This record gives sequence, C-alpha cells and structure tokens, in this order.
Amino acid sequence: MEYRKLGHSGVKVSSLCLGTMTFGEPDQNSFMHQVGCDEKTAFAIMDRALEAGINFWDTADVYGNDGLTERVLGNWFAQSKRRDEVVLATKFRFRMGKGPNGTGASRYRIRAAVEESLRRLKTDRIDLYQVHMQDNDTPEEETLRALDDLVHQGKVLYLGASNYAAYRLVDSLWTSKAQHLSRFVALQAQYSLVSRELEREHVPLCEQFGLGILPYSPLASGFLSGKYRKGQPPPEASRLAKWKDRLSQFDTPRHWRTLEVVDAVAAELKATAAQVSLAWVLRKRAVASVIFGARSVAQLEDNLKAAELKLDDAQLKRLDEASALELGYPYEFMNRIMGRW
Repeated sequence: MEYRKLGHSGVKVSSLCLGTMTFGEPDQNSFMHQVGCDEKTAFAIMDRALEAGINFWDTADVYGNDGLTERVLGNWFAQSKRRDEVVLATKFRFRMGKGPNGTGASRYRIRAAVEESLRRLKTDRIDLYQVHMQDNDTPEEETLRALDDLVHQGKVLYLGASNYAAYRLVDSLWTSKAQHLSRFVALQAQYSLVSRELEREHVPLCEQFGLGILPYSPLASGFLSGKYRKGQPPPEASRLAKWKDRLSQFDTPRHWRTLEVVDAVAAELKATAAQVSLAWVLRKRAVASVIFGARSVAQLEDNLKAAELKLDDAQLKRLDEASALELGYPYEFMNRIMGRW
C-alpha cells in the first residue's frame, strides 16, 4: 500500500480510503435502505482493510439512520482496540436534529455535532473533521473559528471541506490565513472518469494551496464497475437498480464511450473495470487518497488491487480522451492560447 501526505499536513494516509457509507442496515427512511451491509460484514471489511494497509477511513454523521454508521465504527473500535491504527475522518453539516438549528455549520451546530460524533464513534478525537457542504447561511469565519476551537481543545486534529464551490474554498483559506485560524488540509469531492468537473477550478486551486483531494464516488455509484451495459437493465440488488434516476443520467454517448475504453484497458491489464477506474483517479493531480466503498469482503479485495495497478501513459491518455469534458469558457479559451488553464 502506498502512503501519501494529506495535503500540506504531516499525517500520511493510504492511497485508498475505506468509505463506510454502506456500513449498517438502515431502515426505509434512509436513502441507503437495502444498499448497506450488516454490522458483522462491516466488521469483517474493517478487519481486512486494516490488514491490507488501509489506515484511512471516512464516514459521516448522516450515514445510515441517526448516526448508524458512526455507531458501527464505534462498536468496532471498542471491540478491536485498534483505534490508534486508523486515521479517522467524519463529516457534519446536514440535518441530524429537529428545528432550525438541527442542521448547518454554525458554531451552535458544530458544538453539538462534534460531541455527538465522538460519543457514537467511542473515541476521544476525530482526526479529520470535514464540513460536508458549505453553509451559505453561516459566515465562513464563524465556522472556522468554531472548528479552530476544536483543534485547540484536541477534539479534532485536522480540518477538511467537502462539496465546496471554488470561490468559497478560496475565501475560507484566505480567512484562515488572515485570522490565524486552523485551515483546511483536504477537499473531499466527487471525482471520476464520468465526473471531471473538478478539473476546471478545484484541482488547480488544491495544487496551489496544498489541499489533498479526496475523491468520492470514483466508480460513479457503480457505473464504472463493469456491471452495467448499454441497453440492458441493471443487475438486481445493484445500487443503480434502486437509483434508476441516477442510472438514467449516465445514459449518454460520452459515458458509454468511457466505459468501453475502461473495459478495453482492463482486458489489456487482466484487471477489472473497477480497478482501472480507481487507478485512473489515483494518477490524477493533487489526489491524496481515493475513497471507495465495499458491501462485502469480496468487493474490498477487488478494489484493493487498484493500489498496485499501473496505467502506462498511453492508457492514461486513452482514458482521458474518452472521458474528456467540455471545459467551457473561459477555460477553453485559456487552454487554446496557453495550453493550460
């Protein structure tokens, strides 16, 4: 397993990050209903992930019902006594309580959110605490000052952002510098062969300011796993069989063209489509660790091989060209004149 620095921080994390959104069996009120795995399976996945060298795990308070996934992780930490072997990341921002203050990134909300996560996770600290999405109703300085307090208290070690617009992320970094507050070291964002919008603004931004990119959904909800074929119904029990609206969004010439090249490269390397798709993201600029999910130990084993898979420059170029995104203005203009943007 390769280990990389998490942005400009000194902590090192595995190039693959275990995403835990599928851990636990939520009820029908959760969007993850019938998509998760039971606690016993989750324990087996965590055991094997750590054995394979994956020391970086990501979760969030909203995964499952009422903090279900955080509780599953907390139970594993209590049973295994291996908490200090894991760089633990979680997130807050979305609704977890009633009333107007049961959601958001205000100081009021953060104070409650962190204590609830610590209790569920059965730990004394969160290694990477991430704002799950920018809160336009709360001044960024208020959010950062509350998070900075948690760092000084030792309840949080590092800070991260997720689902931030580029303008807000730059404003946040400037505010941290000007006000001498702890700053973000990482950006968690959707990034895959079929979702490359991040390359317009966020990738250059993260390179310039030293943020490690943590791509989530690198297999595009399973579309890039090799399970799906044009004109054929999705396999039963697959995630996109349940989320048919999302599957319809992938039904475009660009996406099927991309999948064809993924399959071709996979055949050349005697690898799976999922492994090739993960290996592509691992080669991209500023990426610190790629978050992947697994509902079984078998899925975990398949994804682990991506850390060792080497795409040559020609294969990388074919994948880049097949999945190329229209940059739009002003990026196309700058790229045409200077060869970059």
